[in-house]
Amino acid sequence: MKSRTQQPKKRVFNVNRQNRILPAVFIVLSLLLMILPLESPVASAKALLSYIFIPQIRASHAVMEYAEGVSDTVKALLHTQRENVLLQEEMGRLRLENAQAQEIFAENKRLTAALNLPAPSIWRGVWAKTAYRDPTQWNSVVIDKGSLDGIHERAAVIALKNTEPVLAGMVLETDEHTAKVLLLRDEDFAAAVYALPSHEEGLLSGAGAGQMRMQYLPYLSEIKAGEKVYTSSSSSIFPAGILVGEIAEVEDENGLQTSLTARVEPEADASVTRELFVLTPQKAEVK
Repeated sequence: MKSRTQQPKKRVFNVNRQNRILPAVFIVLSLLLMILPLESPVASAKALLSYIFIPQIRASHAVMEYAEGVSDTVKALLHTQRENVLLQEEMGRLRLENAQAQEIFAENKRLTAALNLPAPSIWRGVWAKTAYRDPTQWNSVVIDKGSLDGIHERAAVIALKNTEPVLAGMVLETDEHTAKVLLLRDEDFAAAVYALPSHEEGLLSGAGAGQMRMQYLPYLSEIKAGEKVYTSSSSSIFPAGILVGEIAEVEDENGLQTSLTARVEPEADASVTRELFVLTPQKAEVK
């Protein structure tokens, strides 16, 4: 009976002894590490023991590793964003070239037979975005590209509407980093155009409020509402064959008229003038 009652006391004594020894060992190791000179082996041992027994050091180390990972991730995201912007601009240029190619293939026979035009060359230019639009003046916009990007005054400006290139306006003023674009409906805008299928040519001018006029049509012209209007080869600014708009109405005024005037609804509206393609001068090919 005595031996059975004494065994639990020994186990309790051993546990209490271990609880007293372990802190003492840690204290002695800490004092030794503080007293010994900070040579390479001692410094390494000190750092290792500190990392094992001090949770704050482990936590700070984990935070530093996480911060380094976040920095690398941010750099990768910024690089990806820049590549995405460049790819979007390249895709826009390819869309325009593809739309132009389709238009050329579809209209080449018609233009050649009707107007005896040479095959148009591939357009070259600069994609730009609308940077500012005066709320009191809706006949012009400011784009985020300028003379340093190759844009010059009186350059043709084209927009895409359902993948089809349409005339948007022309460059009025340029700065190093911006340019002002005069839109079709401005009263100062003018371009030589023709209508199909009547093949009648006239002078297109802006009339404000989203309208345009095609003037100086022959008085006995058979031009009708619904005909498409395109830029003419006689224009000194715009390439031939760019869609401008559609004849909405042929004005029939009383009096001594020597020519007719048609009202034209432009294809380029506010929804397609956010991204514009400005034609740049063609470089002479080296023979």
